[in-house]
Amino acid sequence: MFRLFSSWTLVVSRRCVERCILLFALGLVGAAACSHPLVGPMDDGATLVPTRQVIRPAGKTVEFAGRPVDLVPSPDGRHVYVKDHRGLVVLDAASNEVMQELPFGEGTGASMHGVLLSADGRKIYATTAHTLLFEGGIDDAGVVTWLCKIRLPGPKGKGNSDAMGLALSPDGSTLYVCLSRNNTVGVVDLQAGKLVKEIPVGAAPYDCEITNDGRTLYVSDWGGRHPKAGERARPSSGTQVLVDERGVASSGAVSVVDLGRDLETAVIETGLHPSDLVLSSDEQRLYVANANSDTIEIIDAVRGRVLQSLSVRPLPDLPFGSLPNALALDEGADRLYVANGGNNAVAVVALGERAEVAGFIPVGWFPGALALSGGRLFVANVKGVGSRTNPNKKEGWSVYWHRGSVTRLNPPDREALARMRPDVLAQNRLRLSKSGNRPGRADVCPKPVPEHFGEPSVFQHVVYIIKENRTYDQVFGDMERANSDPNLCIFPREVTPNHHALADEFVLLDNYYCNGVNSADGHSWSTEGIVTDHLEKSFGGFTRSYTFGDDPLTYSSGGFIWDRVLAAGLSFRNYGEFDSATPHGGNFSFRDIYDDFISGRRSIRFDQSIGVDRVRRLSCKDYPGWNLNIPDVLRADVFLKELKAFSRRNEFPNFTIVYLPQDHTSGTSPGHPTPRAQVADNDLALGRIVDGLTHSPFWSSTCIFVIEDDPQNGFDHVDGHRSLCLVISPYTRRGEVISTFYNQTGVLHTMTRILGVPPLTQLDAMAPVMCDCFRTVPDFGPYDVRPNLIPLTEMNPPKTALRGRALHWARASEAQPFERTDEANEDTLNRILWHAMKGVATPYPASFAGAHGHGLAALGLVLGESDD
Repeated sequence: MFRLFSSWTLVVSRRCVERCILLFALGLVGAAACSHPLVGPMDDGATLVPTRQVIRPAGKTVEFAGRPVDLVPSPDGRHVYVKDHRGLVVLDAASNEVMQELPFGEGTGASMHGVLLSADGRKIYATTAHTLLFEGGIDDAGVVTWLCKIRLPGPKGKGNSDAMGLALSPDGSTLYVCLSRNNTVGVVDLQAGKLVKEIPVGAAPYDCEITNDGRTLYVSDWGGRHPKAGERARPSSGTQVLVDERGVASSGAVSVVDLGRDLETAVIETGLHPSDLVLSSDEQRLYVANANSDTIEIIDAVRGRVLQSLSVRPLPDLPFGSLPNALALDEGADRLYVANGGNNAVAVVALGERAEVAGFIPVGWFPGALALSGGRLFVANVKGVGSRTNPNKKEGWSVYWHRGSVTRLNPPDREALARMRPDVLAQNRLRLSKSGNRPGRADVCPKPVPEHFGEPSVFQHVVYIIKENRTYDQVFGDMERANSDPNLCIFPREVTPNHHALADEFVLLDNYYCNGVNSADGHSWSTEGIVTDHLEKSFGGFTRSYTFGDDPLTYSSGGFIWDRVLAAGLSFRNYGEFDSATPHGGNFSFRDIYDDFISGRRSIRFDQSIGVDRVRRLSCKDYPGWNLNIPDVLRADVFLKELKAFSRRNEFPNFTIVYLPQDHTSGTSPGHPTPRAQVADNDLALGRIVDGLTHSPFWSSTCIFVIEDDPQNGFDHVDGHRSLCLVISPYTRRGEVISTFYNQTGVLHTMTRILGVPPLTQLDAMAPVMCDCFRTVPDFGPYDVRPNLIPLTEMNPPKTALRGRALHWARASEAQPFERTDEANEDTLNRILWHAMKGVATPYPASFAGAHGHGLAALGLVLGESDD
């Protein structure tokens, strides 16, 4: 049974109603004036990133192409060795400049964590996301040469182990390696150059610390302890992990291993996502960073118990979102440094009888590793300044042109920390995060977007439509009245008449950004308002999972937007999100499914596969999710059928998610529709759904938001994160271009405000609410769908009909794993789409289509430099 929005039962005072009527009549209630900054470099030297945070690091920062995830300084302090998503970057510590870049090669990329030097600084060890441990030699100049590769196979000797943290025995003969997917610590004989045994520990071991006598190993179990019989659990990369009622992983632990017996002897429960470990030199204290709990823990290593759990959020009463994931211990100063990934800051913890947070240091975007050397602190910033590597601004930007960084700074004293605190709060909009989490006032007038959550909205229903992978310029590059680039437009009005008509009739947002990069993090940003440490650090290879609602270890402890909705007693319905659909009883092609649908037979049914129990229970069983053989018009038909039933019963969910994935396209794969036909299918489905909703009895109290989960298969002249967003309602402004900065977390913030529920995390709580899109006087005129101008059955030609470059791209497209959610190599697919729409002779703007998916090379899915 669907309940109406609970706030509609409140009694609004006569005085409030009269005041609202007066303001509406005078037109005095409107959107607040907002600035219109663009993502990228700012005039004052800082950088605006798509989360709406400002990056202005203390100290000296060096930028480079990549996503650094770990680092280690040389014993003599002359060099810093950085593991980024592709391999190693060697820095000169004195100048903080890059002196060497050394890729792993072998079709592999870096794991989330794990780089270590031998005691003499002549050997380096680095783990990868697949099966290889790299050993390198270091010469007198600090330059690394790979010496050998040691194979670390996955569970039962098969697949990938996803090796992480490392520890070296005191005599330097044995290397201990956290094997994440194996749930073991691997024991590597360095003389023999091979894995000799594995020691079982908890779920997804991440980091390890060894005692000076070599007898005890402490291991952070990122996925916690193993479930007991009868406990709620779900699979994560082949391992059952404990989960709560929302489906979010609910355990963290540290294993204590007796290396004399190769046996786990104790398990210490911790916060969620225990990541980096640091053991004090006297071996009395073990420090743990809990990335999914916003805490660090101090453990009595001798007695094996937690002494203190300390929040490292910059302000009290903030929601989740600081993401502490790395540590560095300065025993001389009694300080622990903590990398707060979500706050783009390093928390400084003063140690003593009771530890306390002394202050925060601003650094780059998502600090993910820390190290102290020569009295200086080095910080690896995973995302640095964003996707800003491309120097050729004329051709635009790709979201994959990562620009990571390392910040070097002198640890500030208390006075300097006090001066830095306002900067950290302002650059991360943290006071807005705190106020955004504050409940609303009583006796206020309904508005399209209330000023605080819990205050009434004119809307009772929110429909959230999530699509796949387009940038702004790809679709709206032909919109001359806005900040658009027609040279980058490949799906113009002819292909997307409904997108264009909706932008014409309602609002065109030309300064809207996706927070993330691909579908693994895009669906998390879209539904959780944040991404966890796993998703930020796994671009070397999403080995554990390329999550689409099927890995509880990748979910934020803040939960999903539907959790907030349900907790408030409101209703939720899901159409396709988190579902990987398969036709029941056969391997049907697009034409099989399309013809069955168009003929009216509708005999083909689809099996659902949704990993989150709560979502599965509240999903339409007939609506198929991800599967590019299924046309979006079929999905729209299923939705509209249920909408009619809701109309007959005069009830409609308060919150609805609709997933329309076909604008992803199948490239130029033979047997599939052309890219423009699939985008036209997506466009027609969107138009039909909006048409149906605007002609329904719920239109007067409904607001529709349309977004892309990510912008990865495209290019944009402003920034690779810029994408398209539509806001459709009776209270939406008509025919206007809105250039206010908005993003995915802003959409979430706006929807939670409307629904009267609190934000999910710090990042959506501080995101700009989309007030400029609305007005106070409604226009209840409906939207009429535009017919498609491109045949939906326009098919890619068979390979036998192709020659030269067209054949080359058809083969490249056919090799992509389109059956799995958005795992096609983005660089390859971008080239395919460009040439499909612009012609094979039109030069591809390669300078802003960055490489991605290192794990795909082994599948033959990455193009060589000469393949264009």
